[in-house]
Amino acid sequence: MTIQRMDNVGIVVDDLDAAVAFFVELGMELEGRAQIEGSWAGKVVGLDDMRCEIAMMRIPGAPGRLELSTYHAPAAITPEPAITPSNTLGLHRVMFAVDDIEDTLARLRPHGAELVGEVARFEDSYLLCYLRGPSGIILALAEQLS
Repeated sequence: MTIQRMDNVGIVVDDLDAAVAFFVELGMELEGRAQIEGSWAGKVVGLDDMRCEIAMMRIPGAPGRLELSTYHAPAAITPEPAITPSNTLGLHRVMFAVDDIEDTLARLRPHGAELVGEVARFEDSYLLCYLRGPSGIILALAEQLS
């Protein structure tokens, strides 16, 4: 038995509009939004009386998607501490390859992006960084050097 593909990565956010704007600024496109509710949805995620809204984001011309979700019921839970360090068990991040890491950071900062550490060089291959976006989402950016 083999995996056929990875369809999407899901991230829970508190402000769906802000998260969509952030990822649009990064270069993704909004594929669509939908309300999700009903007993079937609650059975899938293990929450009774679940109601949420999702926004499906995609990279133009590339496979895979990012599913942003905001929960209306039950309310989303904020982890403690709210800003968890990079070595937290179960913490996830999404990495994007970009043409210009400094330009990308400059465009994302007005949308709340903050570096977790700093932009670092890996040999003569990449510039890399972690940043936090809306709802504490951790992104990694990678710029390939010649």
